[in-house]
Amino acid sequence: MADQNNPQTEATDPNAPLFAPQVVYLKDVSFESPMGPRVPQGGENPSVNMNLDTSINQLSPELFEVVLSVNVQSVVGDKTVWLCEVKQAGAFAARNIPDAELRRILGVFCPNYLLPYGRQAVADLLLKGGFPPFLLPPVNFDALFDQAVQQQQNAAANQTALN
Repeated sequence: MADQNNPQTEATDPNAPLFAPQVVYLKDVSFESPMGPRVPQGGENPSVNMNLDTSINQLSPELFEVVLSVNVQSVVGDKTVWLCEVKQAGAFAARNIPDAELRRILGVFCPNYLLPYGRQAVADLLLKGGFPPFLLPPVNFDALFDQAVQQQQNAAANQTALN
């Protein structure tokens, strides 16, 4: 009876699927404030532009690095008020997971896992630069992943049609 739900028995199965975060770290960070904490006067409100990107690097057969790149820039007219670039990374162990499922985990779960760390890094940098914090909005990585897969499929179909 005790062996039925023994987690150690399941954990020692070498064929059991495994996915586990190993470490979260800042891979690269940059903050620029060309005019210091001054905002150009002229009545125009600053606008904020944000870009996100993810990349996946296989470090070993069972270890993957996922990097969430966050670029946020505030501008007034043609002048940059501040620019913040953060590459928030994490290493994730994975084994015995089917390829399609692993791609989704690395492309959706991992960026979702890293986003709060990246959000905090951006907010901290802006505060240290003399500006109010910018809180990154929620991101639907599921939709972004599905969109990227659809684009890859369309590109492959177009390539096949050309040949």
